[in-house]
Amino acid sequence: MNSQRTLIHGLILGAFCLGFGMLLVMTNGYTKNDIALRAIEDRQNSLAQVIPDSIHDNNLATDTLTLKNDQGNEVVAYLATREGKVTGVAFETSGRGYAGAIKVMLGVDPEGKILGARVLAHKETPGLGDKIEVKKGGWILRFTGLSIGNPPLDKWKVKKDGGQFDQFAGATITPRGVVKAIREGLQFFDANKTELMEFKKDRTKTMDPDAGKAAANDHGADTER
Repeated sequence: MNSQRTLIHGLILGAFCLGFGMLLVMTNGYTKNDIALRAIEDRQNSLAQVIPDSIHDNNLATDTLTLKNDQGNEVVAYLATREGKVTGVAFETSGRGYAGAIKVMLGVDPEGKILGARVLAHKETPGLGDKIEVKKGGWILRFTGLSIGNPPLDKWKVKKDGGQFDQFAGATITPRGVVKAIREGLQFFDANKTELMEFKKDRTKTMDPDAGKAAANDHGADTER
C-alpha cells in the first residue's frame, strides 16, 4: 500500500515538474520573441528618425550591406532606395563619452550630407551629459545638412578644442564624443561610398586603414568639466 502511494506521489510530482518545465520553456520562447520584436521596432524607429520616409520606398531594416571599418569591426549599413536607386544610408557610429561609449545612428544622403543623427545609447550624467538626446534638447539636430567640408574637417570639434560645435556647461567630454562619432561616421561613408551606392547584398569590404585618420586624434583620459 505504501509503495503504491509512493508511486502515485512520484508520478504526480513528475507530472508537475514536467508541466512546470514546459511552462518555463514556453515562457522563455515568448519572452525571446517579445525581445526580438521590440529590438526590431526600436531599430525601425531609429532609422525613421535619420532617413525621411519621403526619400525611399523600401524596407530599410531588411536592405542592408555589411562592411568593415578601419578597425576591422563590422558595420551594418541600412540602404534607403527609391525606384531601385540608393537615396540614403544609415549606420551606427560611436564615440567615447564621460561614462562610456555613446552610440549614434547616422543617416547620410548620396552626397555625404547628414540627413539626421540620433543618440541610440549612452550612460552620461542625467541633467548634464544627456542633452545629447533629442528629447532633452535640440543640440543633436544642428548636424543635419552638414558634411565633411561643411564645416572644414579641422572644425569638426567642440569649440573648446577650436572647432565649431557647442559643448555643454560643465560637460565637454560628452559632446566631444558625439562630434567625433559623427565625424568618423562621415569619413566611413566617404571611404565606402562607391560600395554603398552599388547596393549589392551579402558583400563585405574592409575600409581603407588610412581613411579617417587625419582627424582621428583621440583625446586621452580626461574628466568632465
